[in-house]
Amino acid sequence: MSTKWRKSSYSGGVNDEHCVEVSRLAPGGEIGVRDSKNPDGGHLSLPVAEAACLIQRLKQYQESQA
Repeated sequence: MSTKWRKSSYSGGVNDEHCVEVSRLAPGGEIGVRDSKNPDGGHLSLPVAEAACLIQRLKQYQESQA
């Protein structure tokens, strides 16, 4: 299976300095997260449930900073 990375909709910041890409690493498997400015620098692999928890926590943090 070829891994297709996409830029996260939560990326951004001034000059896109906070850019991450996400990908499904295998059907029913893990979610990969990597730095879009350094795609050859490796990635973080998370089980789907943990990736969902991470996204929820990041949303909560973002809302608390508003």
